[in-house]
Amino acid sequence: PSEELSTYQEGCLSVPDIFADVDRPATCRVRWQDLEGTVHEEALEGLMATCLQHEMDHLEGILFIDHLSRLKRNMALKKLEKARKAA
Repeated sequence: PSEELSTYQEGCLSVPDIFADVDRPATCRVRWQDLEGTVHEEALEGLMATCLQHEMDHLEGILFIDHLSRLKRNMALKKLEKARKAA
């Protein structure tokens, strides 16, 4: 990942109807192996880099709200709880 950060508004089906600006490295590299065993590598930037990092976080059990300050995360969780109670 780069040291330069990009900020995008993120949301996720894991945290419905909650959106927040998240800072992430502006670029990243990804390497993967396809079904035939061929290794691929690609440099990503901008929104694609953000999306990949968001999805990789899921593999580690991290949600986008975990990147927020404690105050913003608590506000988001209260909003989510209020929506659940109203449903």
